[in-house]
Amino acid sequence: MKKGVRKTNEKYVTEKTFEKSMVSIAKSFVRINEALERHERVLEMILKELKNLRDDHREIRSALSNLEIGLLKYDRKLEDLTLRVEKLEMRIK
Repeated sequence: MKKGVRKTNEKYVTEKTFEKSMVSIAKSFVRINEALERHERVLEMILKELKNLRDDHREIRSALSNLEIGLLKYDRKLEDLTLRVEKLEMRIK
């Protein structure tokens, strides 16, 4: 919300008008500072959440890779066993 500038008939800036101007400028800086602090807190929360998601993703990825390695080992064992069974069946016939 912009406020219009009041025009005065004074030629020079008096101490009173200067102080009023400085007070209004200080208030606007306080409002801006509060808004920036709110944004900073929100960004910190977002950053924490992203770090948690990254850690969860890393854990899931490592768990899946371990499962995949285990499945490959079992597949090899099954293939070896099926070959052995086939060889034994051929000997029996």
